[in-house]
Amino acid sequence: MRTPTEYADLAGLCPAPPSWDLDWDRVRDALPEVRALEGVEQDPVHHAEGDVAVHTRMACEALASLPEWRARPADERARLFVAVLLHDVAKPLCTRREDDGRVTAHGHSRRGDLMVRALLWRLGTPVAEREHVAALVRHHQVPFWALERPDLRSIAFRVSLTARNDDLALLATADILGRHCRDTAEVLENIGLYREYCAEQACLDRPRAFPSDHARFWFFRRPDRDPDHDAYDDTRMTVTVMSGLPGAGKDTWIARERPGLPVVGLDAIRAELGVRPTDDQRPVAAAAHERAREHLRARRSFVWNATNISRSLRDRCTGLAAAYGARVEITAVEAPPGVLRARLDRRPAPVPAAVVDRLVGRWEHPDPTEAHRLTLVGTGP
Repeated sequence: MRTPTEYADLAGLCPAPPSWDLDWDRVRDALPEVRALEGVEQDPVHHAEGDVAVHTRMACEALASLPEWRARPADERARLFVAVLLHDVAKPLCTRREDDGRVTAHGHSRRGDLMVRALLWRLGTPVAEREHVAALVRHHQVPFWALERPDLRSIAFRVSLTARNDDLALLATADILGRHCRDTAEVLENIGLYREYCAEQACLDRPRAFPSDHARFWFFRRPDRDPDHDAYDDTRMTVTVMSGLPGAGKDTWIARERPGLPVVGLDAIRAELGVRPTDDQRPVAAAAHERAREHLRARRSFVWNATNISRSLRDRCTGLAAAYGARVEITAVEAPPGVLRARLDRRPAPVPAAVVDRLVGRWEHPDPTEAHRLTLVGTGP
């Protein structure tokens, strides 16, 4: 099979009735990301089955054998299969042998989230489907030891808003069954306890409900809050935080949807200060934050226009806005890769493909835990 050119090609690798067989040779031939897993060593205590490719194949076969997975609709089966297939995709980049001889892969879940998003974006995957899979990959180890985590409730609620916790439990089950591990029985018990916990919290197979957008926003900023408390909405103005790759269409959206509002735009500030994109950006960021504070002190609604592709960058904007009592709305704008490239090539100063690739590699799509309201905007055909 040729390398997938769209999400349907990737989903087409999923085992199907009546045989439910996994054609691993077909999967391997189709995906260079899978071939890259071959020969990547693992910790023999938790992975005595062989390299990462062997484990991934076994996990996919384990998933295909689960009655709960087989009972799902075809699109949900395919989505879960893609998540299991790619759950360890970042291990070649994260695996190292420590000084004491242990083999570790610290950070492979978060790095996998980024890699999966980039891959599925290039395959034209619908945003909701893509972000569901990426969230599962990011959190795929959570059910193993979840009950030991002090932030379990916040994680479980976040997963319910970006994917589904019963999907996460199925992925974790396939993951642990697809390996030779000394602690398999204990981990399966933990996954079962995670299911029970999510069911008790009303977020196993559905998004966790909150009394209001304001209650949800502040729960994720202060997880010690009662999630069922209907927090008084004392917001005084609205800050619209833009997020999107260069060329996605942020300026066009602002002109159409927020006409007349002040805009704190990093591109405009760079031009004003004579700072090139390759220069030190700290003066630009400092100027942007000071201008934002001026609007916030005056209780003026405004738009914060920047790429804001990482959660940490967005949090600097949303945190400042929240501190001044603003309602926070994030607008995530994106375009297909071909449309994006064509737009950037038409600019007076075209953005090099290497720059865009680096940004795509760090791209964390906004989720509902970050704002009172999240708006997704697709531009282009």
